[in-house]
Amino acid sequence: MKMLFKSASVATLLTLGVCTAAQAADVTLRFSHFWPAVSPNHTEVFQAWADSVESASNGRIEVEVYPGSTLAKPPAQYDAVINRIADMTATVQGYTANRFPLTQIVELPGMVEDARQGSCVVQSLYDEGLIADEYKDTRPLFLFTHGQGHLHLKGKVVEKPEDLAGLRIRRPTSVAGKLLEGLDAAPVGMPAPASYQSMQRGVINGVALPWEGVKAFRINELADSHTEIGGLYSLSFVVTMNTSVYDRLPEDLQQVINDHSGLSWARKAGDVFDKADAAGRADAVAAGHTIVTIEGGANNPAWKPVLDAASEEYINDLEAKGLPARQVYERARELAEQCR
Repeated sequence: MKMLFKSASVATLLTLGVCTAAQAADVTLRFSHFWPAVSPNHTEVFQAWADSVESASNGRIEVEVYPGSTLAKPPAQYDAVINRIADMTATVQGYTANRFPLTQIVELPGMVEDARQGSCVVQSLYDEGLIADEYKDTRPLFLFTHGQGHLHLKGKVVEKPEDLAGLRIRRPTSVAGKLLEGLDAAPVGMPAPASYQSMQRGVINGVALPWEGVKAFRINELADSHTEIGGLYSLSFVVTMNTSVYDRLPEDLQQVINDHSGLSWARKAGDVFDKADAAGRADAVAAGHTIVTIEGGANNPAWKPVLDAASEEYINDLEAKGLPARQVYERARELAEQCR
């Protein structure tokens, strides 16, 4: 009797083991990014992408998402994918200086109206091959932008360019930094997650961020004044994958990844950013903050000469290095109209 019970137990365990093995994923992808786990960027873009991939692959691809820079610091996210610390990431191209100079043309003033449109621009530049050479060391899945970046300050109100003189402003990338330098501000380079602590300690007077970032990184808890200069700048992002990891997938699973790449996912990311922008601004309004909206945005006569000069300097610098910056810039301007 004991022998019968033991045999039945072993059979049951073996059956469970077979079922478990059958349900196990063929591959697990570690997806790293720096946004907080509570942000809509994490829940509605990256985790949503992971869930969709798992479903489309019938569970054969498992995606473990690591938010909040748990696998790598923000500036190291791209290299973490190259070095297999992570299998894929969502990151800012401009956090690795001089690696994506043509991509960063979309950061220039007047290029992006909102995240959906900007995402269409940068994804189209990639799809047309104009910036594809900058990504030879990974496999990009989709590119996108945030909406318009603005200025958010504590104890200061900026209404005209002169008001920025000497103010220490967090800048996201060197391109945005050049714009701020032209306005006589003192740009301080740092990734978005470091902004709160730096502003809290008085290291900086304010930040350049979209409204989405103000909410995601809790800047509205510190800032009391916001200056909207429509078209001041925007940032580009990429979701990209280790090439060898992709190449080792069977063809049908590669197709699942391919189906979760390109313009449709770029636009989905843009839509989430645009919704988050509205939420971040609404928080500032509810808190009674001062919001200054510059008439005409980057085309305002008081701001335009400085911003135009910074754009020309950036393009000319790249041309001097033998890069087709003018061609990419002109095509980006055309796409900016087409992608509305």
